[in-house]
Amino acid sequence: MQEVNDKPLFRTTFLVRNMDCAAEQQLVRGALEGSDQVLSLNFDLNRRQVTVIHSPPSATINRAMRSLQLGAEQVSSEPYKGSSAELAKNQLALDQEEAATLRWLLAINFVMFVVEIVAGIWAQSAGLIADSLDMLADASVYALGLFAVGRSASLKLTAARTMGWLQLVLGIGVLVEVLRRFVYGSEPESLFMMGIGALALAANITCLLLLAKKKDSGVHMTATWICSSNDVIANAGVILAGFLVMLTQSPYPDLVIGLLITGVVLNGSRRILALKA
Repeated sequence: MQEVNDKPLFRTTFLVRNMDCAAEQQLVRGALEGSDQVLSLNFDLNRRQVTVIHSPPSATINRAMRSLQLGAEQVSSEPYKGSSAELAKNQLALDQEEAATLRWLLAINFVMFVVEIVAGIWAQSAGLIADSLDMLADASVYALGLFAVGRSASLKLTAARTMGWLQLVLGIGVLVEVLRRFVYGSEPESLFMMGIGALALAANITCLLLLAKKKDSGVHMTATWICSSNDVIANAGVILAGFLVMLTQSPYPDLVIGLLITGVVLNGSRRILALKA
């Protein structure tokens, strides 16, 4: 989207009957964000509506919406009383807020990576080591998301796909480590695992709360939401593994949970790589 000067602006609202979730929202973004006519997009998933602030002609916007085959229908179009400068100012404020959120997420995940990798090595826990590498992947994801803030739709998609490939590489690394421990053995410390796992769970729930209102603001933020959601599952798995190790006095629950966390990481990579602009 680009700023359009010295032209009348319009606010056009579409009902998109088949826009059920963020995936369809990203399709709409991909169809419209590249147009120099479009200044602003606002989504209401509950009502399945998209409001576009744009310069004329509106026929171009209508064709782009119909081309998605999502059942888009124009329901209203009226002159927009604001200016492109005001829209640009509002977008800048949103970008700054998004960047601040990503900085917090980056800090939380990097600190937890350091805590979990040290704890995992000390406790000989495949689950903690796997979760720490997942935290490192997410810290990198948030750094890339921070890079994407305020940039074009194509750069946001590139950032998201880079996140997905990074998740894939680290997931394979975790898999190798877990298989090594299956072969050579380990003696995980169950109570320590549970304590660190609970700390990591609290950290990732905090990340989800920070992301809740921004997860649909772009493909790069959708990718970060996927990563943080996966982390909550992984943290719960580490806590369960610690309990089962304590109950059975066997390292195998830790190793199995490590494999499951690896599966979560790799599935997260698949979902991110499947995102469209």
